[in-house]
Amino acid sequence: MTDHPRNAPARRSRVGLGIALAATMLLLAGIFGLYQQPDFLIMMVNQVWSCF
Repeated sequence: MTDHPRNAPARRSRVGLGIALAATMLLLAGIFGLYQQPDFLIMMVNQVWSCF
């Protein structure tokens, strides 16, 4: 890619896509980490259930 102004939007969209992908992977890794702690999940389910 050259540094021509017409290429700037394509570069920005790739950077945005990369950031979105990284954020999604971080979120999924965090959820996977929580599944490794069943006591925490039971506590969260009990708190949500107590709202009803």
